[in-house]
Amino acid sequence: MNENADRIYAEIYDSANSAFRADIPFYVEEAQRPGGSVLELRCRTGLVAAAIARSGVDVVGIDSSAPMLEAARRKMGQLDETSGSLDFVEAGLTDFSRVLDGKFNLAICPDSGFLSLLTVEDQTLLLRNVIRHLAPGGRFIFDIEAPDLDLLAQDADVAYQVRDVTDPDMGARFVFWEQSGYDHFDQIAEVRTIVEELDGEGVVCRRIYRDSKVRYANRWEVYHLLKLSGFEVLNLFGSFDRAPFASDSAVMTWVAGARS
Repeated sequence: MNENADRIYAEIYDSANSAFRADIPFYVEEAQRPGGSVLELRCRTGLVAAAIARSGVDVVGIDSSAPMLEAARRKMGQLDETSGSLDFVEAGLTDFSRVLDGKFNLAICPDSGFLSLLTVEDQTLLLRNVIRHLAPGGRFIFDIEAPDLDLLAQDADVAYQVRDVTDPDMGARFVFWEQSGYDHFDQIAEVRTIVEELDGEGVVCRRIYRDSKVRYANRWEVYHLLKLSGFEVLNLFGSFDRAPFASDSAVMTWVAGARS
């Protein structure tokens, strides 16, 4: 994605995701359990990181996108004296160890950020870097979308409506569409997200195209990646209310700790 497209998407990111972040209360609760500090990987505009900081926990967020981090740093000025510290660092998921010191009680990677790594080698590198930055007894929690067989069979030439969103604070209205093609051999999805912003009359006033790639992963594949990278799987949830993972779960939320 070019920087201008990234900047435009960063501008609307919070509004466009305002009604679909059930993960935020989950990660805030998990951050408060061990105490200590939190590392958020691929923090985007800092929605999760800022919520955790407001709960009184110290947070460092990393992301490779300068426009996303610019939006994230604006949230630092919204904290009060009861908040934890909040800092952001520009780095990628596979190389953050070169710019980041210290250890954390909890590392998180929300919103399917793990799937943005397109090879097993990069996924393994991320996991091993996370272990280096976990304090004794620390945990790594991340969520990814569970593979949907219906989506994997969709026509790559057709855009499908995903959802309508109205920002409860700003009133901005958006319609999301996705058009995806799949390489089932390498498990790569090429996704075009189309965001239509509507005016008060319901007329499209702006249309934004965002192309990205993700590597979808299956349950046991992720399980063995964690084990091979030095983790023990502590739990696998199928929702952010901590229901057990089941065959019809739309999300896999992994909780892992470094193997002693």
